[in-house]
Amino acid sequence: MADVNRGNRPLSPHLTIYRLPLTARMSILHRITGLAMVPGAVLIVWWFMAGAWSADYFATADWLLSSWLGIVVMTASLWALWYHFCNGLRHLVWDMGRSFDLETTQRANYVIIGASVVLTVLTLIIV
Repeated sequence: MADVNRGNRPLSPHLTIYRLPLTARMSILHRITGLAMVPGAVLIVWWFMAGAWSADYFATADWLLSSWLGIVVMTASLWALWYHFCNGLRHLVWDMGRSFDLETTQRANYVIIGASVVLTVLTLIIV
């Protein structure tokens, strides 16, 4: 039978209306950071291979990695690595069946974001 009230029913919430909770956004960001580490890894492998190839080629690769673009890409990849690591630890805790309550999850969101930033800054200072 046809639904005569089809036009009067509310629409399902979608991303232009519904605001995803922070945990959902962090889950999406976890997947994105997994992919975002690839450019940094490619640049590092290229830098090592250039060093094995010739001094001129290494100078070109080193110049690119030392430029502002290289520094931005490597810093973003470093943050992605730390974020992915910290959020991965939370997933390991979740795999053990712990910390599913809302308060702990929300607190862990901010701890993960803060820890990834602090670890990135510490790595940049140390190196």
